[in-house]
Amino acid sequence: MTRRDIPGRVLVSAPTRVDFAGGWSDVPVFADAESGIVANAALAIRVHVEAIRGGAGIRLIAEDLGERVVARHPADLLYDGHLDLHKAAMNMLPVGGGLELLTRSDAPAGSGLGASGALDVALVAALAPLRRERYGREELAELGFHLEATELGLRGGRQDQYAAALGGVHELRFGTGGVTVCPIPLSPDARAELDAMLVIAFTGHSHFSAQTHQRVWAAYGEGRPDVVSALRGIRDLGATAGDALRRADWRALASVMDENWRLQQCLDGTISTPGVRRVEQAARAAGAWGVKATGAGAGGCLAILAAPGDRGSVIAGVTAVGALVLDARLDFEGLTVREDDAPDARG
Repeated sequence: MTRRDIPGRVLVSAPTRVDFAGGWSDVPVFADAESGIVANAALAIRVHVEAIRGGAGIRLIAEDLGERVVARHPADLLYDGHLDLHKAAMNMLPVGGGLELLTRSDAPAGSGLGASGALDVALVAALAPLRRERYGREELAELGFHLEATELGLRGGRQDQYAAALGGVHELRFGTGGVTVCPIPLSPDARAELDAMLVIAFTGHSHFSAQTHQRVWAAYGEGRPDVVSALRGIRDLGATAGDALRRADWRALASVMDENWRLQQCLDGTISTPGVRRVEQAARAAGAWGVKATGAGAGGCLAILAAPGDRGSVIAGVTAVGALVLDARLDFEGLTVREDDAPDARG
């Protein structure tokens, strides 16, 4: 192949996700020992990556964060807390010649919607064609997980990357044998019902989970009975939520979300903050059926399930206490990749 076989530009978009139950059990330290189960759905709140070949050196730009890193060579990309995911992608999948890598996210920073996992997948999907490489969706999910877990040494799970790569609604099972993907088909009516009932409310406080993860997994490693029991209960609820989704039993799903949230809060005392409780209380006062934090908690977003007739009241209630309601329709497209022969990047 010649240089002309490599696209001049690659445009990638990947969805974030809402986890209904089972989150935490997808982290290998638990899943490899006891198995994990997560029920989640991709959301049309997306991350976007544009890779443009050419120019001089490497230019990494996070448009939504206002951050920029410029380097002459890949060897100059040192992990220092500035665009480390971008740097890790370049180190995993180095591209010869100049390159501009631009990213942005539709989700607020620290939303708890798995945006960093979606960015993992989008970054590797953008760089692969520039190396004349092609990967399937599940391969991209694993590469995205490897970017965080191995290249950066971050302790997290796999559910975010799989939701980003696949889209749709899934029950995901995790263990030493890998990931078993169980799609949950929803009828058009069920999709419309769930869209009409689901509210994703950003509390206004960003959530970054590294320290929370450290405390929880230290407690699990020590065998603390309360944490071990909560993690096992959360894992079992992943399967229960999957069953509720298959039946389109929204009351049952809401009940599972409530129980999962109760167990989440047993993992660490910081998971429910005053700001989170304020939004949760407003949602319940307005008639919400079920509420849970997305991701690890301690800020970020709450997933709220309410009857269609109460959705407007729930939105008004959480907005009144400072929450931002996101446009969070379900996403069934998953990862998208477009290649073209745009002119080389700016120098």
